[in-house]
Formats: sequence, C-alpha cells, structure tokens
Amino acid sequence: MRLLFIFIDGVGLGREQPENPFVYTETPGISGILDGERLTADSVPIFGSQASFLSLDATLGIAGLPQSATGQASIFTGVNAAAFMGSHLNGFPDRKLRRLLAIKGLFRKLRSRGYRVTFANAYRPPFFDLLRRGLPGNRYSCSTLITYYGGLPFFNLKDLETGRALFMDITNDILQRMGFAVSLISPEEGAERLIAISDNYDFCLFEYFLSDLAGHMADHSEAGRVISILDRFIGKLADLINPQESMLIVTSDHGNIEDLSSREHTMNQVPILMVGDAELRKVLHPGLHDLTDLLPVVQTVLGWRPY
Repeated sequence: MRLLFIFIDGVGLGREQPENPFVYTETPGISGILDGERLTADSVPIFGSQASFLSLDATLGIAGLPQSATGQASIFTGVNAAAFMGSHLNGFPDRKLRRLLAIKGLFRKLRSRGYRVTFANAYRPPFFDLLRRGLPGNRYSCSTLITYYGGLPFFNLKDLETGRALFMDITNDILQRMGFAVSLISPEEGAERLIAISDNYDFCLFEYFLSDLAGHMADHSEAGRVISILDRFIGKLADLINPQESMLIVTSDHGNIEDLSSREHTMNQVPILMVGDAELRKVLHPGLHDLTDLLPVVQTVLGWRPY
C-alpha cells in the first residue's frame, strides 16, 4: 500500500465558535469527506465509508503549549521529543533534536527497509547555496532535516515547473509575488500534481505551513483564505486517491489556526484524517492516541497487503 502523507502546521480541533475559521469558512471538500461534518472537535470521531476522522494528543504529557520543533520531531521519529528535550521546543530543532532526527528520522528508517520515499516540496534557489555548505545553522524545519539526513534529493523550481514537485503554498502565488517566473495553479491542480508524484513512490510527504502563520496573525480573512485553499486541495486529493492502492493521511503538530482569539498555540488535540481502505483504517484506529503513534501507522500502511 502506498501512502501520501500531508503535514499541515498549526491546525488543532477547535469548538463550534466564531473564532474558528473551520466554522465561518465554507469547507465543502472536507465536509464531503466527513459525511457533512466540519473539521472541529465536536465531530470526532468519524468512521465513514471513505474516511476516518480522529484526534491526537499534541501535549505528549509535557507541561506547556505544544510547539513545532518537538511536535514535528515526534511525528517524524516516533519518539516523544518533548519528553526527550524536557520541554516543548518552538521553531526549529536545536543540536540535540537534530541528532535525534539524524538517527531516527522517518526517511532514513523507510529507506533502510527498501521503500521508495520522497519529500515533494520544492525549494527556492537560495536554499541550494546553503545545501552545498551542509545546511549551516539551526534554521531548518524537521521535514527539511529528515530529508537531508535521509539522503534524499531536494527539488528545485525547475522540478516544480515540470510537475515533479509542489511549492509549500500549493498554488505558487507566493513565488509569483516574489518575482519568480512560475505558473499559477489552482488547489485542485496542485492535488492532481501531488497524486501523480506520489504514484511513483511508496511514501510521499508534503508540508503546508501557512496555516500556522495565519494562526499567529489572528487575521480572520487570511485564515479563511488558507482554509479555503486547504479544503479544495484535500477534497480533490480524497477524490483522486485510489483506496485499493494508496492511503491519504492528513495531520498536524499542534493547534493554532482553529482559535483566532489568541495568536498563540493551543492545547487542543490535532486531527488525523485518513482516506482509504476501510479494513486498514479499522486496524489503525486502536493505536492512534498521540503524535508518536504516527510513525508506526506509516509503517503499518506501507506493509499492508490486503489484495
């Protein structure tokens, strides 16, 4: 079974309240997957014919607000990174957390078992100057680091234009506004491209982080725009995924955008949305409790041979 894994930064499960953009923004794509329900805490759990919708604990038993570095490291290593560090770590991994990612990173583990894996995000030209220097400093995300430590190639804007990669904003709008000569695409076209990319691999990861930035801005309009793009993107991915061959998993590292009454992260649980084979989803459900359970889920999906 192939796996397309969508990591969306800063999305928790909020309540049905005015400060939640999943409430005031129309989300026909996600609601279509969730049997008419919204992506809120009030809708969990759902086990439908097409998809499952559950929640995961992002606090990991450690006091304080969940943060990006330790949350993402927990997802991508299967280790409770907050406990490993003794606290939640914001922003980018420090030297200690980088060592953990280097040893236990998801891509390194999967490649050692013979799986074909990729990080589908495209990078801008300045990144490759840093890459040639061995990625100096501590300003790199967990996804970038596990790709680097896993020995995978990074995709550039030429790969983007030829359909071998997708930019982090899905549509290329940010690249165009920065002056890069790239084609603007719709969220649906982005989904089509990502499905085509993922069909060449056993495991494909794509990361979207504008959701976390919108949450920190606490801007209702920008949050609604981000949610609309994600809704169209996820809805199209769900329509295109072949449940006999692939599974789609969408999840996050901590809450933020779901509560615009604050610019801070939240203590809310985070969603895990799984689209694919119903029998496989039944197998996965009992083992899903917190962020550290996602790596075992990846391994189970990849080893699933029901047909």
